[in-house]
Amino acid sequence: MPITAYTSSYFLTARLAARQMIPNGSGVIMTVTSLPARIGTRLNGGYGAAHAAKEALTRDLSAELAPHGLRVLGLRPHGMPEAASMREVFEAKATGMTWDQFRTYLASTTHAQRVPTLAEVADTAAFLVSDLAAGITGTTVNLTMGATAD
Repeated sequence: MPITAYTSSYFLTARLAARQMIPNGSGVIMTVTSLPARIGTRLNGGYGAAHAAKEALTRDLSAELAPHGLRVLGLRPHGMPEAASMREVFEAKATGMTWDQFRTYLASTTHAQRVPTLAEVADTAAFLVSDLAAGITGTTVNLTMGATAD
């Protein structure tokens, strides 16, 4: 069941990380969610609800851990065809559509008519864990290129 698996694994991992970071008085815990955390989608079997729960847990963990010097953040990118998991999504759901049509469809759902690249997501993650983003905690950064509003 995705709701239990995703939220439990995030909570347990964050708890273990926090135990190591609290004595140092600093650290960043980050998770990655996805577009279905914010919009209803078909054939996801609890995937969207699980990611919405991870985003809520990000806020709760930040409230709990920020007084100890830790920041807790999330990233919410749109589906990226570069990621192997998107090929799995395509194979499971995109009946009657070619891979290129699927990629075009994903891009068509964004303001920029493209999805973020893995490099763009990595660059954003690197910024968020850096001292340049020291004032950011308790939030999930929207990398859906406008596919959903915050």
